[in-house]
Amino acid sequence: MTSHPLAADEVVDICRDLIRIDTTNTGDNATSAGERAAAEHVAALLAEVGLDPVITESEPGRASVVARYEGSDSSRGALLIHGHLDVVPADPTEWSTHPFGGEIKDGYLWGRGAVDMKDFDAMVLATVRQWKREGVVPPRDLVLAFVADEEAGSTYGAHHLVDNHRDLLDGCTEAIGEVGGFSVDAGNDLRLYLIETAQKGLDWLRLTAKGRPGHGSMIHDDNAVTALCEAVARIGAHRFPVTMTPTVKEFLERSSEVLGIEFDPEDPEAAVAKLGPIARLVGATLRHTANPTRLDAGYKDNVIPSRASATIDCRSLPGLSEELEEQLRAIVGPDIDIDYIHRQPGLETSFDGELVDAMAGALRAVDPGARPVPYMLSGGTDAKAFSRLGIRCFGFAPLKLPADLDFAALFHGIDERVPLDGLRFGTQVLDRFLRRC
Repeated sequence: MTSHPLAADEVVDICRDLIRIDTTNTGDNATSAGERAAAEHVAALLAEVGLDPVITESEPGRASVVARYEGSDSSRGALLIHGHLDVVPADPTEWSTHPFGGEIKDGYLWGRGAVDMKDFDAMVLATVRQWKREGVVPPRDLVLAFVADEEAGSTYGAHHLVDNHRDLLDGCTEAIGEVGGFSVDAGNDLRLYLIETAQKGLDWLRLTAKGRPGHGSMIHDDNAVTALCEAVARIGAHRFPVTMTPTVKEFLERSSEVLGIEFDPEDPEAAVAKLGPIARLVGATLRHTANPTRLDAGYKDNVIPSRASATIDCRSLPGLSEELEEQLRAIVGPDIDIDYIHRQPGLETSFDGELVDAMAGALRAVDPGARPVPYMLSGGTDAKAFSRLGIRCFGFAPLKLPADLDFAALFHGIDERVPLDGLRFGTQVLDRFLRRC
């Protein structure tokens, strides 16, 4: 009789193999690579246990894979479980291990994608592979989606699926994906587990200033570069007012109670300041943010250009994208043009219902010290695309983390890594959750 590895044993190897497939997404189809190879690898793992995966391509090489795991009750809405295969670039000279080496040391698996988000991809694959080998039938259909291009706006991945392959997502009413379900030490052998019920909107803008071109040796009062830089500086120095959404308020109320800190709704920043390493993550959800990221002007050192442009990475609170735009227009003034590069709305749902109960129950079953709380992600995920189908989206990729690990800093950071015990823990939680979902 052939012996097969359990999910908690197989998950590390699956994650390691995925990390070793370089799926760098540069934002340019000509220089992005590896998504097709990763999709084929994932499809093979699914097909090996009897699932019927479908690979789709939006552009050559920009591949996603979707499979449906049929459940016992087809009358219930399906649960979408989504993860992305692409990763942001990594410079090997900046890392202590090679970012695509998948090295194991000090109790961690190191590499680009270790937490963003090949860890969750591996948890899902390990779980469903064990289930298929054992003949487990989930309580409802599970739609497994491993997609391209999340790191550059999801155009060639999740949005492509929604626009062109909606049939593969038929019947999905709820979804789980990345950046939720991770632990934060609360002392006294208690841990907050942050479940994502909201995320900020994506508002990537291009500012353009126009002026009179001319020779660099002359006096020019109408300089596009000067006008642009002044506008960008005003944005960089601006601090938007606090606007506390329902999710953030509930997070601060629940977490303050567990942590034993005071929460004054009139001064939420005081409570955020006491949250330790996650203060930066939570603090960004108290207000809109707008950060200049790129500047572009001119073609010759001694020529004053007629145009200058800047890219601003803005993140709006759910439902308030138009408010953010109005405030930005007031900051930059009437002479600066504003155009959208990407605009995707924020999301927010309530922290209740059977799915939330299943998440919380699974966490507490594996970690009795778990205290699940809702939170808002300051960034965005593929949930923005899937929510267009009316799907209720959550971030739930469970990880139990060491108390001293700065988890938020690992996303897009140098020396990205995931604890091996965290991978195994997440697989155990996912198994329990999906049996109740």
